[in-house]
Amino acid sequence: MSLTKSLSVDGSTLTIQIKGKFDFNLVQSFRQAYAQIEPNTNKVIIDLRETDYMDSSALGMLLNMKKTIESQVQTIEISNCQPQLKKILQISRFDKKFDIN
Repeated sequence: MSLTKSLSVDGSTLTIQIKGKFDFNLVQSFRQAYAQIEPNTNKVIIDLRETDYMDSSALGMLLNMKKTIESQVQTIEISNCQPQLKKILQISRFDKKFDIN
């Protein structure tokens, strides 16, 4: 399991990519990934393309992130979900809080 973050060339989009398990072991690194958002960053993408597992602590981390940065960015998007992860997000009604594609 690992987490990487990258900023678009113009600085407008921060992408946080999770590989493997998205669980309690990533709390510190996930929090650090969005802790210092550049002033001109207006979109955050959580890329779950290579994420194969997500538990309730991951849902909590997403909610904490939203609460922390929603006043700084216009869009928080969860992208490239595996079908089983998308189902977890929909059951938890995260599709009402985040853009999910």
